[in-house]
Amino acid sequence: MGARSRSTSRPDPHRNFCDHNQRFPPISATCYSVPETKPPLVLIFGPFDPSGAGSLPADAVTCAALGCHALGTLTALHVQDTASVEDIQVVAPETIDDQARCLLEDMAVQAIKIGPLYTAETASVVAQIAADYSKVPLVLHLGAMPGAAVLEDSDPEEALGATFELLLPQTDIAIVDNQLLLQWQAEGLLPEVEGGSAAQALLQYGAKWVLSTATPMRPGLSAYLLQGQRNETHSWPWAAPAARVHDADGPLACAVTNQLARGLGVADAVAAAIEQAAALSAASFQPGMGQRLIRRSLA
Repeated sequence: MGARSRSTSRPDPHRNFCDHNQRFPPISATCYSVPETKPPLVLIFGPFDPSGAGSLPADAVTCAALGCHALGTLTALHVQDTASVEDIQVVAPETIDDQARCLLEDMAVQAIKIGPLYTAETASVVAQIAADYSKVPLVLHLGAMPGAAVLEDSDPEEALGATFELLLPQTDIAIVDNQLLLQWQAEGLLPEVEGGSAAQALLQYGAKWVLSTATPMRPGLSAYLLQGQRNETHSWPWAAPAARVHDADGPLACAVTNQLARGLGVADAVAAAIEQAAALSAASFQPGMGQRLIRRSLA
C-alpha cells in the first residue's frame, strides 16, 4: 500500500487569528460599543441605621431598586438593633457641610431627600446647602423624633422647630404620617390651622406641597392626601400594611425623590411613587427580636 501524501504547506497563523476573532470578538468590540446610561443621581441626608431598617443605607438600597443612584451625607450615627435605639452620635455640622458640598460640586444631582435631623445646628447647615442648590427638587421626609435620653446635649423639639422654620420654606414636597401631624399639634409643636387640616400647617411654613399618609377621608376610608399652596388637592387610596414595619413611608419618600429626579411634576411623581412603593413594601421579614423590616429589593 502506498504511503499517504502529506501536505508540506504550513498553516497561516494570520488566518487562524482572524477566524478566532470572528468567533470571539475582542473585548473592546463588545464592551465599549455599548452606550453608557447614567441613572438619575439623588443626594440623601440622613442618619446611619446599622440595622438597615431605615435612612442610610436602607434608602440607598431602595433607590438602587428604583433605578437611581444614591449619594449620601450622614447626619448622625445610631447605636441600635431592630428593637430600639440605644444612642445617637450627631455628626458635626462642619463635616456635614464638607461632605455634601464635596459631592454636589463633583456630580450633577437631580433631587435631594432629607431625613431625620436631630439638632437645630444640623437643620441650619442643611438648609444653607439647600439654599445654594435651590433649583434641585427637595423632598423632606418628616418622622417621629427620638427621645432626649439618646440624644446628648440636644433638644429634639428645638431641632424639629428649626426643621419647620428653615427647611419647609425650601421644600418642594414634605412627606409625613397624618397621625404624627396630629400628635405634634396636640403637643404644641405644630400650630393648628383654623378650619384646615394638620398638613396645612406645614404649607403655612412655606412647603410647596405636603403629602400626608393614612389621612382619614371618611369613616373606614383613608388616603394619601397631596395638598398644594394653591389649594390643589389630590388623593389616592391608602391601605394599612399587612404587617407593622419600621419606616413604613421610607420607600414612598425614596420613590417620590426618584420620580422628581426623572423630571416629573409633583402630582405625577407622587402617583407613580405610590405604585412603586406598594411593590417595594409588599414584603417584610423578621431579622431579629424587634420590628419587622421592609424587604427593599424588588428581586
